[in-house]
Amino acid sequence: MKFFIDTANLKDIKEAYELGVLDGVTTNPSLMAKEGIAGAENVTAHYKAICDIVEANVSAEVIATDYEGIMKEGRELAKLDDKIVVKVPMIREGIKAIKQFTAEGIRTNCTLIFSAGQALLAAKAGASYVSPFIGRLDDISHDGMALIEQIIQIYQNYGYETEVLAASVRHTMHLIQCAEAGADVVTCPLNVITGLLKHPLTDSGLAKFLEDHKKSNS
Repeated sequence: MKFFIDTANLKDIKEAYELGVLDGVTTNPSLMAKEGIAGAENVTAHYKAICDIVEANVSAEVIATDYEGIMKEGRELAKLDDKIVVKVPMIREGIKAIKQFTAEGIRTNCTLIFSAGQALLAAKAGASYVSPFIGRLDDISHDGMALIEQIIQIYQNYGYETEVLAASVRHTMHLIQCAEAGADVVTCPLNVITGLLKHPLTDSGLAKFLEDHKKSNS
């Protein structure tokens, strides 16, 4: 399973990359705004800075919602770096754009997926990734993990090559459940990835080893 970090914070991206397990980055306008990145030139420069850190797979989201606008923005984003994956919303014009991007050899990430039907449409259009938002589904008392499992089953039934990118992953149990279900990718904040490092028995065991080592060398 690939690990993507869901942020526009360069410090967090560098830390995740240095950990040695980072496979990519996802961003969106909200994450850019959180870092105070505004204006087309600044956003473009920030995407380039992210691409300079990681080795592949930087999802950069279009803002337009009309077909011509999505195509224009997406082509401009794709030209920034070979690592760029154009992030397109799950709307009618988005599906049309994904089909054309695919024909042009531009990788895409269809975002804001909340149903198996939406994921099926995105795969048929040729999306490289689909991003089901499991945490947001959980927030409204729907089972986000059940959607991940359903999409994986459908894709396996028909041999779709679209990868399931579990998004809105809120905690380590979400991540582990996605791994159990067979999600191709998870994208999450840095603390979810580093949370996998933690276990009280590891801490107590290490403390005991160090204590015994100190005694044996005193």
